[in-house]
Amino acid sequence: MRRSVVVLMIFFFATILRADAQSVIDADEGVMNIHWSTADEAMGEVAYVCGKIIEVRNIGAITFINFDEERPAKFVGVVFKDNYGKFPDDLKKLYAGKLVKIRGQITAHRDRPQIVLTSPSQIEVVDKLPDVVIPKQRVWESNKDQLMVASFNILNLFDDVDSPYHLDETTPAKPREEMEHVAEVIRALDADVIALQEVESRGYLKRFRDVFLDDMGYKHIVHYEGNDLRGIDVCLLSRVPVGPVRSYRHMKFPGPDDRQRRMSRDLLSVTLTPPGKSPFEIWVVHLKSNSGGREFSEPVRLAECRFLRQQLDRRLTADPEAAILLMGDFNDIWGSPTLTTIVGSGSTALHLPLSETAIQSLITYNKEPRRSMIDFILCSPSMAKRYVAGSYRTVPGSVKTSGSDHNPVTARFQLK
Repeated sequence: MRRSVVVLMIFFFATILRADAQSVIDADEGVMNIHWSTADEAMGEVAYVCGKIIEVRNIGAITFINFDEERPAKFVGVVFKDNYGKFPDDLKKLYAGKLVKIRGQITAHRDRPQIVLTSPSQIEVVDKLPDVVIPKQRVWESNKDQLMVASFNILNLFDDVDSPYHLDETTPAKPREEMEHVAEVIRALDADVIALQEVESRGYLKRFRDVFLDDMGYKHIVHYEGNDLRGIDVCLLSRVPVGPVRSYRHMKFPGPDDRQRRMSRDLLSVTLTPPGKSPFEIWVVHLKSNSGGREFSEPVRLAECRFLRQQLDRRLTADPEAAILLMGDFNDIWGSPTLTTIVGSGSTALHLPLSETAIQSLITYNKEPRRSMIDFILCSPSMAKRYVAGSYRTVPGSVKTSGSDHNPVTARFQLK
């Protein structure tokens, strides 16, 4: 009974703190102003589309807000009849001939871009059109012969919105200063592909990218909702085009006492397809931590490791030349039962391209008193042959200086 009261008090105070927290990424940050004639280049994005409305045409159930005379229109704002009553006056009187900014997600109707307007707050009449940008063409440099990869647990990239589907009330929004430091580290790494851990949602990761990393070329975001009750997920940012993606979050396996378990977060397998080069795979993990005590956590983590090793054996037995990088937060040190199980043995064993001396000297978990290397980039036999000697490194930091209690780990590989 006493424990229940304590838990309720924690939730109560955490909810108050979250409710009082100021938004760490403002609603309009990273939202670009674009001219209506280039709206098709920002399909799927949230943007301000700017221009002069030349016609407002009502056909009964739909009103079209047009910026040109071309039919079908090159871009159009659309208001459906159900939303007419939300506007203070006739739409033609309000907007015809006016300079406006329309905010919303650019969607497609018959391959033409549009924004559906459900509220007058989405459209602003202005005296002068703002400076507009041409959406960046974020492309992978296909002439590159080497690839830089990285893994980084960025420590609770949470927003300040209470999700009804997760226990995120216990985790405050990540402070803006920490996000800025994380972004500085990612910029310094300049990795082509970066595996991330402890991200609350795809939407907030996209906001983070658009606000802090908009010029880094990370066009591709891979994120699935994982099994963690608090809501921390594994994911990927990539400049390299993405092919098939597989999540193992629903697969079950025997855990301690033969109880059926699933991955604590997820095992994410992403195929990358650099143009003109051989595809390769990045598997991202974030194994069970020791927060509940090693005597409880290690059996659970070992069950995850055995399952993971089975998937690797299956993949590498079927295709011994499969190019796989397994990376993430393993929550255990080199030589532990966790890492020994995952690495395996024989022809399908994974490789860590470091000497024992180097392994002992590198730190990825940077908080005392448990400073140690628990984040790794492991290579399948085929990928180990592509490793660029001497390129494996970690970047020292702290929550105060780099925004995370983990240091990123990076390595470079030859592309076939």
